[in-house]
Amino acid sequence: MFLWIILAVLTAAVAAVLLVTLARGAKSEIPDRAGEIAVYRDQMAELERDREQGLISAEEAEYAKAEIGRRLLSAAGEAESQSEAPAGRTGLTATGAAVTLLVPAVGLSLYLLLGNPQLPDQPLAARLENPGQNMALLVAKAERHLAENPKDGAGWDLLAPIYFKARRLGDAELAFRNAMRLLGTSPERLDGLGETLVAANDGIVTEDARLAFEESLRLQPDNPRARFYVGLGLEQAGRRDEARAAFEAIAKASPPDAPWMDLIRQHIAATGGTPPQAAEATNGPSADDMAAAGQMSEGDRQNMIRGMVESLAARLQDDPNNLEGWLRLVRSYSVLGDKEKAEEALKSGLKTFPAEGSEGQQLIALAREVGLAVEGATQ
Repeated sequence: MFLWIILAVLTAAVAAVLLVTLARGAKSEIPDRAGEIAVYRDQMAELERDREQGLISAEEAEYAKAEIGRRLLSAAGEAESQSEAPAGRTGLTATGAAVTLLVPAVGLSLYLLLGNPQLPDQPLAARLENPGQNMALLVAKAERHLAENPKDGAGWDLLAPIYFKARRLGDAELAFRNAMRLLGTSPERLDGLGETLVAANDGIVTEDARLAFEESLRLQPDNPRARFYVGLGLEQAGRRDEARAAFEAIAKASPPDAPWMDLIRQHIAATGGTPPQAAEATNGPSADDMAAAGQMSEGDRQNMIRGMVESLAARLQDDPNNLEGWLRLVRSYSVLGDKEKAEEALKSGLKTFPAEGSEGQQLIALAREVGLAVEGATQ
């Protein structure tokens, strides 16, 4: 409440100090000639006494008197010119004073016009107590709580996925590990830790990530999320047959219209298998085409997969009100390594499903998961 008053007082004090300094400076610029004139007059009187006492000849006295007189007249002339020109120095002082006072005066006027002097102070502690919907303050509040209570497993469990979505991967890993240390392992925490490790290593399923997903499967054998990453790790390690078997097992256990099925079909085809037919076969490949994919070369297989993705993109242009379609299209382009088209698909999807809505938030979450730039897409 009183912050603006304190700032105004401090500003006035600084201005006063500057004005006093300028005033002293203006006075000190005028040298004191009166003392110099008095010295010359004393020298003239002393010279006259020496001549009368015969200590100096009349001729030497005249020469000395002439020199002292010349200096006396010069000093007197300068003193007179300074006394006749005070206006110029006063003008300089007035200019300095005006500049010194103008800045705080303008600032105070703008604050009174645009600011709110009656707004009560809200220190950080108060803001953290009532963060509202401000996610940054919610996170700061949780972090402050954990700094004081580091053994609060529920706090770490809450922060871990938030850190992951914010791409604070080092903090996310620490939070997941602390939550598991304090609360025990669970499929959700193990999957979160594994995905964090994968994201931190540019999509590579590391040994630590693989162990986390395998432990998650031990606790929940039908967990498609963990099964996918285990299969992806096998594929990245060049163990194509084992990877294909893992992806086919996921496809067999999943509904045909499951949101992850397009991605599973792509990985089955990429590892030399025959993807199951999609639930939406409109404008898509026939069963014979899907069976033939297993006999294709790697290049032909990739072309076929890309054709399927382009077909989905064309359908979405005609019928954009299909959230699942946009999710599949963004993920498909990401798997194909076509980041530019993935970002275009994300922008197109967000035109139909704005980022402020729940559907748009699903697109944003997927974009962050696959490493796309979210800021540019929402503009």
